[in-house]
Amino acid sequence: MSSDQVFSDFFYNAPDGLKLHARVYGEANTGSWPVVCLPGLTRNARDFHELALYLSTDAATPRKVIAFDYRGRGQSTYDPEVKNYNVGVEAGDILAGLAALNIEEAAFIGTSRGGLIIHVLGMMRPAVLKAIVLNDIGPLIEAAGLAHIQSYLERDPAPKTRAQATAAQRSVHGKDFPALAGANWDRMVWALYREADGGLVPDFDPRLVDIVASLDLTQPLPDLWPQFEALAAIPLLAIRGANSRLLSIDTLQQMRQRHFMIEAITVAGQGHAPFLETGSLPNDIAAFLDRAERQDSSQ
Repeated sequence: MSSDQVFSDFFYNAPDGLKLHARVYGEANTGSWPVVCLPGLTRNARDFHELALYLSTDAATPRKVIAFDYRGRGQSTYDPEVKNYNVGVEAGDILAGLAALNIEEAAFIGTSRGGLIIHVLGMMRPAVLKAIVLNDIGPLIEAAGLAHIQSYLERDPAPKTRAQATAAQRSVHGKDFPALAGANWDRMVWALYREADGGLVPDFDPRLVDIVASLDLTQPLPDLWPQFEALAAIPLLAIRGANSRLLSIDTLQQMRQRHFMIEAITVAGQGHAPFLETGSLPNDIAAFLDRAERQDSSQ
């Protein structure tokens, strides 16, 4: 158990033997679908801490929540083969973790890259997906959004203190997130950095930056519309930041047209990707999961 006794650290082996990590909240909670949380490209399980606490301690429907660190992020081992940092391998890692936890089906929450992994899981093992929350991600990614990610990852600062880190993140992302307060930025920094060498460093394999930098955004980006349409029978909540550069209004509208069980929320004053612990989002997500589970049990 962690020091504050709200989650346990779970370590398991990937199919290729790499040691990976996840956080498990509400281990004793049974009787309702567990929730699997999948973070963005360079993020980790800590991003979901507040939401996981909310879902695992909900008075009406307390759920087990599993938040994963992908290989090369957080407490998971860095991969010596950089080519393994791809959504296909990472989807296989998630399935291996669920098997180690004896979880056969769950609701999934995916932020950015986590949502892409959910699309892949839908092709690899659709039965594992009972409900889906996509946080500012869809089957079509805007090149402008990826260019913005390239830009800030390439010039990511090396702060010495958390105050410096918070100031740097607000400088880069503040225009896209005018709704956020100081505590929100503090939580972001806590999740993104770890202490090392007398300062702070981003808590991921730095070679991930090279992968993003190598993307050729002058060429058309592949889409995942066939994979998205394969999810059409699964209840889905799409969350979009009103200032998102990655998920366009047009793509969200197309998602509405191609998925007959979709609900959508646009988060004012936030960009890519909305902080899921803010405003009414925890309650909105919990209510969506409850509706989906009730509908499933009535069939």
